[in-house]
Amino acid sequence: RAARSPKMMENKVFLSFTFYSTILILKMYVVAIITGQVRLRKKAFANPEDALRNGGLQFFREDPDVERCRRAHRNDMENIFPFLFLGAIYSLLDPSPTVARIHFLIFCVGRIIHTIAYLLQLRAPTRSVAYSVAQLPCFSMALQILLATTPYW
Repeated sequence: RAARSPKMMENKVFLSFTFYSTILILKMYVVAIITGQVRLRKKAFANPEDALRNGGLQFFREDPDVERCRRAHRNDMENIFPFLFLGAIYSLLDPSPTVARIHFLIFCVGRIIHTIAYLLQLRAPTRSVAYSVAQLPCFSMALQILLATTPYW
């Protein structure tokens, strides 16, 4: 069992943030693996050396399904990375553990639904609703961080 800092173990908000952040990072890894599998299945490689290894330069090409996976992954990076910053700082503000958990849960579920909607091409507006719902806790955390730090600017 890994050694734990007693102070860190006291911060239930940070532990909750860590849990949900880890789920989101693992989800991003899964999307990356799916992208690679789709590349192999569709024989659409981004680099000539990969195409040569898998059948020839004719497979050095783009594919709409691979591009969809890449867009889903890029969207994750554009949204999950800011969440990681906001959630970490928000955790230091000593918010209510229940309220904080709700923030993290809503973001995490929204991002998972967004990815499923993206990859399975679910009907609109599923993806955009999931995106919008996931943004709400981020805006809430950002506002609370700004309110807490305004006296120090």
